[in-house]
Amino acid sequence: MAAWLLGVNNLKILPFKLPTLGPHDARIRMKAVGICGSDVHYLKEMKLADFVVTEPMVIGHECAGVVEEVGSEVKHLVPGDRVAIEPGISCWRCTLCKEGRYNLCPEMKFFAPPVHGSLANQIVHPADLCFKLPDNVSLEEGAMCEPLSVGVHACRRANVGPETNVLVMGAGPIGLVTMLAARAFGSPRVVIVDVDDHRLSVAKELGADETIKVSTNINDVSAEVELIKKAMGAGIDISFDCAGFTKTMSTALGATLSGGKVCLVGLGHTEMTIPLAPAAVREVDVVGVFRYKNTWPLCIEFLRSGKIDVKPLITHRFGFSQKEVEEAFETSARGGNAIKVMFNL
Repeated sequence: MAAWLLGVNNLKILPFKLPTLGPHDARIRMKAVGICGSDVHYLKEMKLADFVVTEPMVIGHECAGVVEEVGSEVKHLVPGDRVAIEPGISCWRCTLCKEGRYNLCPEMKFFAPPVHGSLANQIVHPADLCFKLPDNVSLEEGAMCEPLSVGVHACRRANVGPETNVLVMGAGPIGLVTMLAARAFGSPRVVIVDVDDHRLSVAKELGADETIKVSTNINDVSAEVELIKKAMGAGIDISFDCAGFTKTMSTALGATLSGGKVCLVGLGHTEMTIPLAPAAVREVDVVGVFRYKNTWPLCIEFLRSGKIDVKPLITHRFGFSQKEVEEAFETSARGGNAIKVMFNL
């Protein structure tokens, strides 16, 4: 059985025929699946940016489970192993894949869409994208490796380290994991900005040095830039825009030191009108981020060692019934005090 997206606000638990187990595959019984903001967006609109759902699709991509069966060529996993799952299958033949940038593969088969996702009792997946969890890392934490991977990849792209002060725009789930990743990479000072008091209080509890509440009014950018600089108390070397709106990017560009970096992580607006020229003459680099690559081992090590604790981000839990699936997505869409909604299957 699986949760099928059939149309706008139409999600049903229906039978799901598993693909044949190949020699390099593993069959995984799902145990923990998180709801991503993109999942909610697909449910509400059946599309997100250039990705459009055109036929019934099993949703979900933040997941972990227990190995039930492995293909004949799989040597590193056995039935009973608990694994976190990387949900994108690249071609490994194109130039980008050969260069190691497989997250940009034009033939990427990513869970939901374009291929069926993981909110199901079982899935079949390439075994090399299934990462064994240490005994002290739970399956829920394993599922959180997917959003955490976005933050880890962003920190790698921006070269966060012990000498980089970091600003995070947006205290939603991705902003929070980016903040946690920046701290794990050694950033000595992290300031986080949002429009919501509750999310800022969560960020403070998770270790933000300062939190700043801002408005949604584009006319407040200049004043808020000065407020952010004052809160940092030092130069801002790297800014992560984890919202991706005209105002958040304008603020990040204005707040970042000359010679610094602004990393665009969130994709709220497809098109923006932002002050690029003033940032360009100060040699502020704009760095793009798309998903992640080669992040699961490091995410698991951060969780195992305790350098990152994602457990406080999981605020709501649901089972896998029709009623609970609907309630879970309503809870996630409503926001409020919900950070990460998790299914326990």
